[in-house]
Amino acid sequence: MELVAGCYEQVLFGFAARPAESWTVVPDFTHHAHSASLSAVAVNNRYVVTGSRDETIQIYDMKKKIEHGALLQHNGTITCLEFYGTAHLLSGAEDGLICIWNTKRWECLKSIKAHKGHVTSLSIHPSGKLALSVGTDKTLRTWNLVEGRSAFIKNLKQNAHIIKWSPDGERYVTVITNKVDIYKLDTASITGTITTEKRVSSLRFITDSILAIAGDDEIIRFYSCDSQKCLCEFKAHENR
Repeated sequence: MELVAGCYEQVLFGFAARPAESWTVVPDFTHHAHSASLSAVAVNNRYVVTGSRDETIQIYDMKKKIEHGALLQHNGTITCLEFYGTAHLLSGAEDGLICIWNTKRWECLKSIKAHKGHVTSLSIHPSGKLALSVGTDKTLRTWNLVEGRSAFIKNLKQNAHIIKWSPDGERYVTVITNKVDIYKLDTASITGTITTEKRVSSLRFITDSILAIAGDDEIIRFYSCDSQKCLCEFKAHENR
């Protein structure tokens, strides 16, 4: 298993984690990927792609441990990247665009003017047929990826900075500062809200109904989407 991380110093780090061996903080590879700080990272079974304030997306081949190329479609900081399987990549940026990439030929299939402001986050449905995005125009947008067009627009009271589908695709969550709203797909309505003390910086679905949430404190907490209650927590860092 490979763990990857980007940093403000423009460098991508890869760490090999082998369950049968003791883990040491020694990079398996490093790659000076950009001329500015990294702002987004995504991984599939072969490639790491990184986005940056230098407005480029860089591709790194983990199998060969070499730089594979760059994608230059955006005119703004890259804010979000997500692979769908081994064939497609979606990218979002401060230019308001979402780009759909073919990862076999590394060409842009479609460039969509997704938001009037920045694209802050995007998430692809497990089926690959839909995607969600949020931006600084206070909207949540649903995209038909089969036809490459907007399917639905929902106005939000504030700008959301994270959106994420559950693994089964039956629900999704948005994050606005310290508030996590949980939506059901079939009704597109909020079924519950989780409120944390500090701003939420990252979250992941551990199961279809359990969320791991990290924020501007040192603790990672696990919440039930059904009851919105904290199931457990642990101190992960000295700071945020």
